[in-house]
Amino acid sequence: MAIAVDAMGGDRPLTVQVEAAVEAVKDFGIEVIIVGAEAQINEQLKQYSYDQQNVRVVNSTEIVEMNESPATALRQKKDSSIRVAIDLVKAGEADAVISAGNTGALMAMSKVVLRTLSNIDRPALIAPLPTINNKIR
Repeated sequence: MAIAVDAMGGDRPLTVQVEAAVEAVKDFGIEVIIVGAEAQINEQLKQYSYDQQNVRVVNSTEIVEMNESPATALRQKKDSSIRVAIDLVKAGEADAVISAGNTGALMAMSKVVLRTLSNIDRPALIAPLPTINNKIR
């Protein structure tokens, strides 16, 4: 399984996303594709020990800001980290996208780029799930 991670979305881009991606590789043995500013991501990755065969970095040159309109992001940010991650799913290189960024843009881009299944109106969202210790990781 390969998960595309939008490293540029959220309140603290790169820091939390890169650490979480590395932990997912360690804990679950999955492949993670980290999407965003390649040089910055590679610099962050230097501080971690991980299976480098299961982490890939894909460059993007744009960021969808949290206050940006989903329609504007969809039309004007074709090389944003969210869009590039979604394109990886469409191309079959990733199985899912994770983003802490602009939810409206993520939903709009997913619906347009990936389409939906028949009788399904919108892409799926998942909330954090409690762990066995009843804590959110």
